[in-house]
Amino acid sequence: MTTFALIGAGPGLGVAAARRFGTAGHTVALIARGAEHLDGLTAELARDGIEGRGFAADVLDPASLTAALHAAADTLGPIEILQYSPVPRGDFMKPVLDTTATGLDDPLAFSVKGPVTAVNAVLPGMRALGRGTLLFVNGGSAVRPHPERAGTSIAFAAESAYAAMLHDALVGENIHVAQLVVPGAIRPDAEYSSPQALAERLYALHAERGAFRHYSEPMPT
Repeated sequence: MTTFALIGAGPGLGVAAARRFGTAGHTVALIARGAEHLDGLTAELARDGIEGRGFAADVLDPASLTAALHAAADTLGPIEILQYSPVPRGDFMKPVLDTTATGLDDPLAFSVKGPVTAVNAVLPGMRALGRGTLLFVNGGSAVRPHPERAGTSIAFAAESAYAAMLHDALVGENIHVAQLVVPGAIRPDAEYSSPQALAERLYALHAERGAFRHYSEPMPT
């Protein structure tokens, strides 16, 4: 049995994705900052018969993120699928004219250093398995910068570039890299961007493989 590791575990998309991959037979590693929050999510999954465990880590702390991913693999089994989808902080979304150089430190650490740290932690295990999937979930500012959300626009663009390079570099090793861009809000009543619809889409990206970038729905004009 292999593990689905979710960085950015939460009650919406996070638990929906965990449930989808868990029902497909993977153990689930939930990674987020709050241990009590993780206990509630793992209990919810357990009620559905899904084996999972929470691992507390902060994506802004590379050492804690690496330790959590190593502990997940040691405890639950090798990580075959990694989903990187933590929710950015509100203070990352300042207007471009109010954005300073130091104000970009945390957004870039969150969306670039965090993914690089996570990939470096799980890649050796995927190579040992001979397969793997790396899934990146971003908002629409990853491909269309928004002047009122400068920090995430800049950081998501950098994350997109890193993930695209990974896709090309790893395709020959049977390790698939995909990005799912969600242009609008994730809402329970959304046809294509509800947590359940996005979870199904992410599982399809893992199972079917193929191109790098996908959209949950068309970008608004």
